[in-house]
Amino acid sequence: MTEPAGNEPAGNEPAGNPLAGNPPADLPPVGSRPVSDFDYELAPEHIATVGVEPRDSARMLVSLDAARPPLDRVVADLDSFLAPGDVVVVNDTKVLPARVRFERSSGGSAEVLLLEPLGEGWWEALARPSAKLKPGTTHSVDEHLTFEFGEDLGEGRRRVRPLVDAQVPHREALLAALDDAGEMPLPPYLGAAHLDDPDRYQTVYANEPRSAAAPTAGLHFTPELIGRIEALGVPIVRVELVVGLGTFRPMTTEVIGEHTMHVEHYRVPPDTWGTIEAARAGGGRIVAVGTTTVRALESAAARGELSGATDLFISEGFDWKVVDAMLTNFHLPRSTLLVMIDAFTGSHWRDLYAHALANGYRFLSFGDAMLLGRRSDASERLVRR
Repeated sequence: MTEPAGNEPAGNEPAGNPLAGNPPADLPPVGSRPVSDFDYELAPEHIATVGVEPRDSARMLVSLDAARPPLDRVVADLDSFLAPGDVVVVNDTKVLPARVRFERSSGGSAEVLLLEPLGEGWWEALARPSAKLKPGTTHSVDEHLTFEFGEDLGEGRRRVRPLVDAQVPHREALLAALDDAGEMPLPPYLGAAHLDDPDRYQTVYANEPRSAAAPTAGLHFTPELIGRIEALGVPIVRVELVVGLGTFRPMTTEVIGEHTMHVEHYRVPPDTWGTIEAARAGGGRIVAVGTTTVRALESAAARGELSGATDLFISEGFDWKVVDAMLTNFHLPRSTLLVMIDAFTGSHWRDLYAHALANGYRFLSFGDAMLLGRRSDASERLVRR
């Protein structure tokens, strides 16, 4: 029997690294801007609680050139803003049904959200009520699944070991146990929302179940949209970034430089990197679907490695090396994702968010999208229509 994967990404490692020989770059400083610079008022009525159908009928605010007024479109129009020579990059990670609710042995409800394997069967997890789940204790979820609790890791995180039939399970057995006992870890701002169809919180191209949250910009894609993009001669290539605390943990500090980014694991297949390099050499654009895709690509370029662990925090002044345009949802106030958008577009994001709020766009995971061009002297070439 094999144990669940450790800290390295699942699957085969790339057989050769096109970036090998490039020394890891020094990442730019995060800076000292106050977190309040990334605040805005988001009323509950602007938060989407369900996804629209079909998926690509979600609205899309297009701003590929900050000097021009934004366009109100839908995601199904994405192909009209692409051209041969461009490359679309998606994060094909799949969400684990990693939130497990159970009754404590002593009575009372409890919950575990598995985040990432640590080796020897242990996982980093969020657990509550953490103080009542003592290290060294075990709590049964059902007749097959039991959690063993280890030490506190800080910030509500715990070492937790899932046991299936009292054994450290191999990956397939653990996935089967989670399918039975777990549920999709919907964001807390959705409250008691329940998914009738768990696949609605998965992208249509999701592959390896490893993430604690969905790469939500990709939720807008349909097979039909993918077909139209590829028919243009625009390849859709894949990366993996395992979504965890680094993506969804909010900033609680006074200045962004004091926020600690948690490590997430990424993998950029050599074929994907080769397609990107060829497109850039030919003057094509790299269009990233979602902030997690952005983080995987820019981490690979900054670190000089196609796979590994990243705590990259993209903020104002970042030296962009890969991504030219980004499809992304509307993000929470005071989030690291909003800091990334600010680095990509400058303060223009405030005008776009104001437009979206005034025009009824739906925000956050199940909400609408933006198609953004990176602020640069060459931004004029990004506009197709």
